[in-house]
Amino acid sequence: MTPTFIAAAPRARAGFAAPLRQRSCTAGALTLAIAGLMGLAGCADHAGIAAQLQMRDAASLGLAPASAADAAAGNAHAPSAALQADWWRMWGDAQLDALVAQALAGNPSLQQAQARLASAWAFSEAVRASDGPRLDGNLNLNRQLYSAKGMYPPPVGGSVLNSGLGRLTGSWELDFFGKNEAALAAAIGAARAAEADAQAARLLLASNVVRSYFQLARLQAQLAVAERTLAQREETLQLVRERFAAGLDTRVELRQSEGSVPDARQQVEALHEQIALTRNAIGALVSEPKSALALDTPALAAIKAVEIPAQLPAELLGHRPDIAAARWRVEAATRSVDQARSLFYPNVNLAAFVGLSSIGLDNFARADSKEWGLGPAISLPIFDSGRLRANLRGKSSDLDAAVASYNASLLDAVRDVADQLDSARSIVRQQAEQRQAQAAAEAAYALALERYRAGLTNYLTVLVAETSVLAQRRLGVDLAARRLDTQVNLIRALGGGYQATLPETVARATR
Repeated sequence: MTPTFIAAAPRARAGFAAPLRQRSCTAGALTLAIAGLMGLAGCADHAGIAAQLQMRDAASLGLAPASAADAAAGNAHAPSAALQADWWRMWGDAQLDALVAQALAGNPSLQQAQARLASAWAFSEAVRASDGPRLDGNLNLNRQLYSAKGMYPPPVGGSVLNSGLGRLTGSWELDFFGKNEAALAAAIGAARAAEADAQAARLLLASNVVRSYFQLARLQAQLAVAERTLAQREETLQLVRERFAAGLDTRVELRQSEGSVPDARQQVEALHEQIALTRNAIGALVSEPKSALALDTPALAAIKAVEIPAQLPAELLGHRPDIAAARWRVEAATRSVDQARSLFYPNVNLAAFVGLSSIGLDNFARADSKEWGLGPAISLPIFDSGRLRANLRGKSSDLDAAVASYNASLLDAVRDVADQLDSARSIVRQQAEQRQAQAAAEAAYALALERYRAGLTNYLTVLVAETSVLAQRRLGVDLAARRLDTQVNLIRALGGGYQATLPETVARATR
C-alpha cells in the first residue's frame, strides 16, 4: 500500500475516537437537520384531500335493535346468532348431512377461496415483517485487474489482485408516523375480507347442496303425481273409446282424449330429465358425480319445516360473511389512506454494518481489515410534482368505492332477508288455502266415486273429479318445496350462523 492509504487509516480511527463534545456537536447538527426537514414538510401538503362517503348503519335502514337480554336468550330478535354453523343438520337427514360435509371437504370453488385466503394472510405476514429490523450477510471474493488510470494508484492500479469483502448489514426503519402500522392494518383488513369471502363461499355451497337436495325431493313428488295423471288420462281415453264405439261420444272427444295422453307422457319424461340434471348438479357440488346417481330420493312429505324469525335483526350487519367482507375492505381502504398520508412525513431508517475488507486475500483475516459503520438515513418529500397528492386522492377514491360497495351490499342484504321473510309468510298462508282447496277436491272425488259405485253416475265424472285432486296435489308439492327452498335462502340471507370478526367500530355499532 502507498503512504496515501497508510495515512488514511489513522485519520479514520481518529474520527471514531473523537471527544464526546464532537459527538454532541454531530448529534446537535443531526437534530437541526431533522428540524429543518420537518420545516420543509409543508411543501408536500395533503390538505383538502379526504373521502366523501359515509357508511350506512342499522338505524338508517330501519333494522330493529336487539337488546342484551334478547341476544343472550337467542330469541327472534337475534335469529342469525341462534343459527349453528352446521345449520343443515336441523332437518335431521343423515344423507343430506353427508352430502354437505362431502361438498365442504372437496369442492374446487371452496378450495380456491381457501387458497386466496392463505395468500392474503401470507401477504400480511410479509408486511408485518417489514416493520422489524433486518440483518443480511454478504461475502464476496474477487480477482480483479485494477485500472492504472482509476482511483487506485500503483502498486494497486495496473495490478491483478484478489479482494475480499465479508459484511453483516443491519437496518431498521423507525415508524414514527405510522406508515408501516397503516400498511399492516390494510393488509390484515384485506386478509380478513378474504377470510369472510371464504366463509361466504362455504355458506353458498352448503345452501346450494341443500336446495338441490330439496329440489330432488320436489321433482320425485311431482313425478308421482305426473305418473298418476298419465294413468288417469289413459283410463279416460279407454272410456271415451268405449263411449265413441257405443255412439255416446263424438270424434271430437275422442281426439281430445288421445291428445292428452302424449302430453302427460311428455310431462313425465320432462320430470325424469330434471331429476337427472338435479342429480348431476348435486354430483358436481360434492365433487363426486357418480355418488349422486346412487342417492336415495328423499320423501318431500318427510322433510320438516323450520321456524322463521319474527323480524329483520340488526345483527344482520355482523352475521353475513359478505357484509363482513365489505366492511373489512372499507377498513383496509381506510388504512391505505392513512399510509398514503404518512408518506408526506419524514422517513427515518437506521443502518449499520460490520465486516472485513481487504485487497489481497492474505490480509482478509487481519484485525486492521475490519470495518464498520452506523448512522441514520432521513428522507422527506419536498417537491414531487404532485405525485403524493395524486396517490392520496387515489386512495381516498378507493375508500369511497369501498364504502359505496359496503352500502350497496348492506341494502341488498336487507332486501334479500325482507324478500325471504315475506315469501316465507306468504307461502304459509298459501299452503293453508291450498289445503282447504285440496280437501274440497278430495271430498268431491270421494263423492263422485261413491256415486259411480252406486250406479248413479258414469266413470268419466270420477275421472274429471280426480283431475282437480291431481292439480291440487301438484300445487301442494310446489308450495311445500318452495317453503323449504325459502327457508334455506333465509338461513343463507341471515349468514348461516357465521360469527364475524369485525373492526371495533362496526362491533360497537351492532351491539
